Amino acid sequence: MLDVSSVDLAILRAVAQRGSFTAAAGELGYTQSAVSKRVRALETATGRRLFARERTGVRLTPAGEVVLRHAAAALDALGAIERDLQDDANGGRPGPVRLGAFASALAGIVPAALALLAGVDVMLREGTSAALVRALRAGTLDLALLAGVPPFHPPDQRDPPLAVEHLAEGNLRIAVGATHRFAGRRTVDVGELADERWVVAHQERDDHRLGAWPGMPGTPRAPFVARDWLSKLRLVASGAAITTVPDVLLPALPPDVRTVGITGGSAERRRLLLVRAPGPAEPAVEHVAAALRNAARASSG
Repeated sequence: MLDVSSVDLAILRAVAQRGSFTAAAGELGYTQSAVSKRVRALETATGRRLFARERTGVRLTPAGEVVLRHAAAALDALGAIERDLQDDANGGRPGPVRLGAFASALAGIVPAALALLAGVDVMLREGTSAALVRALRAGTLDLALLAGVPPFHPPDQRDPPLAVEHLAEGNLRIAVGATHRFAGRRTVDVGELADERWVVAHQERDDHRLGAWPGMPGTPRAPFVARDWLSKLRLVASGAAITTVPDVLLPALPPDVRTVGITGGSAERRRLLLVRAPGPAEPAVEHVAAALRNAARASSG
């Protein structure tokens, strides 16, 4: 029988979820060297290499995938004991549902869904789609809202497959200030975007910068880089820059920001995905999923 601790399993899960020893150490409050030491000890105990080291971080090896799957089950079982004891202390009230979402879905869809819920506590986490998939696989999220981009491949190719549901789909648009030259127009041609300034967001690893129109000719001028939507939209409202917005964000736009469609190129479609780990969902998780479906339906309708 393997002699490993729950702390080692939690470190393995954190590294798998965050994609680096340094990020996992920051999350857990350890030093990077302590995390590396515990991972090496776990690799010694299992007799297998669990992570492949890469320039941009680490990824699980096939053996690491096997260990993570069982580590997640063991940690979930320990967590279930803790939650059941807490539920008993709280008179049977279930623990919180852990929901992750990319930034625009968190701003545009999640608040409406939370307003529909009664008797269910929800814990929220913002992240990129890649980070949220890792969290689902690691067992630290119950549900996640992900962004789907053509050609709409599944967000994760590993077995067993994640449960994926398409909630909504719509065209990408651009957001401009109320005094911008595009304000008041329903559409503009993609060629008219050449002289615009953009506020964009850097994505992790190899993903392109989000915010500039994907199909525009030439290299976009992007003097502003910000991940926070409040900062991006205030820059747009001031007239300093424009940015792209998916349909899912429309409910959260301030009144001094307008949206415009783009013509003259292929349509840029975006899909809202509801994803959860394989297996049956707990009633509270399904309740949250139903609220997200209703909020997405109302937003797209």
